[in-house]
Amino acid sequence: MNVRDPIYLLAAAIAAPVWMRKSRGDWPARFGKTDPLPDAAQGRLMLHAVSVGEVNALRTLVPLLTPHADVVITTTTDTGMARARELFGDSCHVLRYPLDFSRSVHRFLDAARPDAVALVELELWPTFVETCVKRSIPVCVINGRLSARSFKGYTRFRRFIAPSFAKLAFAAVQDRDYAERFEGMGVPPERCLLTGSMKWDAASDQVEGADRLARELGIDRTKPLIVAGSTGPGEEALLHGACPDGVQLLCATRKPERFDEAERALPGCVRRSAHQPAPPGTTRFLLDTIGELRAAYDLADVTVVGRSFGDLYGSDPLEPAALGKPIVIGPAFTDFAHPVAALESADAIVIADRGGLAEVLARLLDDEGRRAVLGQNARACVESNRGASQRHAELLLDLLGRR
Repeated sequence: MNVRDPIYLLAAAIAAPVWMRKSRGDWPARFGKTDPLPDAAQGRLMLHAVSVGEVNALRTLVPLLTPHADVVITTTTDTGMARARELFGDSCHVLRYPLDFSRSVHRFLDAARPDAVALVELELWPTFVETCVKRSIPVCVINGRLSARSFKGYTRFRRFIAPSFAKLAFAAVQDRDYAERFEGMGVPPERCLLTGSMKWDAASDQVEGADRLARELGIDRTKPLIVAGSTGPGEEALLHGACPDGVQLLCATRKPERFDEAERALPGCVRRSAHQPAPPGTTRFLLDTIGELRAAYDLADVTVVGRSFGDLYGSDPLEPAALGKPIVIGPAFTDFAHPVAALESADAIVIADRGGLAEVLARLLDDEGRRAVLGQNARACVESNRGASQRHAELLLDLLGRR
């Protein structure tokens, strides 16, 4: 036991009313109990991706690494585990990331035995980093990002967290603003590297399953369709009210625990999980599955990026951009400020507030030429920003010593 364990136990007890309401499984693995991995013929590299978004960001990196290293993917959430197994189950080990209790971390590292660890975006836990360093396992951050909001929160606990930042072998971050925040948390400037965002690479212009999704949901391909991805509280009702008459609307809610709430906000909607096509004339659909949002985007005449019309901080606009779709986003997108700024400067995205959303949607659906320009510009913007995955692969293979 270390000095942090009692603090974690106290925090868990205080937060129990919150986390007990959420469905979580695989508790033995969360406490580090996992089957030992076999010996690796090559160096073993662990990539930790917290949830679905970070897992998806690894799609173009992992194929660059697997010919040269034994790769372990770890993730925290149940949805992240499902997505990691879907994408990498045939080529990598997929394990649950442990809670930061000392015994859990030791158990996990004894079983996984990584030679180096890369944390995707951040997710830096002091006991895990400290234990790795004591075992001579270098830890780095890749695709690093630290928003102004998160940085403000971290600075409150800087004395507690800064030593972990200082122990990083390097932090490969997406842009200069993030670099300054990592340095402010203790990463030496010479170990803070600008590499861009792998999400530009992971955003693919190829997608499978769109036709099947439309057929199985009962979407009418002769009528316009708005697809809203990663929607947050209150946004399904907002979109339902803003959607022009006769236009189909598909919402993909960000969190599974909100599926029922979203259904109530979309009168007469058909849920994907029902596994039956909608009756003729249905105009509302709920995508309550994991891993099919890109296929839904491919069907869209207009896309809307959710978690951006309330008090949240936006969602990733790059998937519809890579597919060449016109994109609408609300004014709250601070967690994705840099990709939104890049798309906005390329005339590839429309920013709308709640009051103007209905007008923006109607205008775009009436103007096929404008939709085409937005989509072409979005695709070109994505292409011009690719390359971070290759830069990250070179850094990681250097870290393993087997470039």
